[in-house]
Amino acid sequence: MSEKFTRTIRSFVLRQGRLTKGQKYALEYLWPIYGIDKSEDLINFNQLFNRDAPITLEIGFGNGDSLADMAKAAPERDFIGIEVHRPGVGRLLHLIRKYELSNLRVINDDAVEVLKHRIPQHSLDRVQLFFPDPWHKKKHNKRRIVQTDFVKLIHSLLVKGGIFHLATDWESYAEHMADVMESSEGFESLADSPFSEKPDYRPLTKFENRGLKLGHGVWDLLYKSI
Repeated sequence: MSEKFTRTIRSFVLRQGRLTKGQKYALEYLWPIYGIDKSEDLINFNQLFNRDAPITLEIGFGNGDSLADMAKAAPERDFIGIEVHRPGVGRLLHLIRKYELSNLRVINDDAVEVLKHRIPQHSLDRVQLFFPDPWHKKKHNKRRIVQTDFVKLIHSLLVKGGIFHLATDWESYAEHMADVMESSEGFESLADSPFSEKPDYRPLTKFENRGLKLGHGVWDLLYKSI
């Protein structure tokens, strides 16, 4: 794993959103079942899920709807979702219980710290980064999570042939993502260009559907670890 990657600038602002009664209940009673507590130890996925299956890890799952849908649609895969905002964590815990998902677990922490300290090297089949904060003002571009060292870290965690799937609805960020991925060693695009068609397994979110109806673009980038 890359030891050169240091987190001096965070790609998120921690907002203390209000929790609904349902989210509070989920965090108190469902977290012990489906949550992964903070630790410095590597996660043993086979032990966590009680089986050996491909692991998909999503960075920043928002309210969790799309990740829950993916886990529901792919029972043969196991999923880890990382989110720093507690309302989204509570919402996803509720969905896990609602859909009776045995193949999805949740982490409430800074994703980069989790990737650096908790994930075994070359253990992930797919890493998903959907609609991260674009930090669209030029003076804030340095806060974007997709940077060269971050991509090196992702590469160290993917199995050979594993997929790094990125998506954004900001064209300038899509171009930035493409520049970083194209200049990073150990990856090749699954398409003839940096941009790919949206795969069927990625659900359309309500926000994305609204944007598409207004004519906004969405860019998917799928890169294979080689």
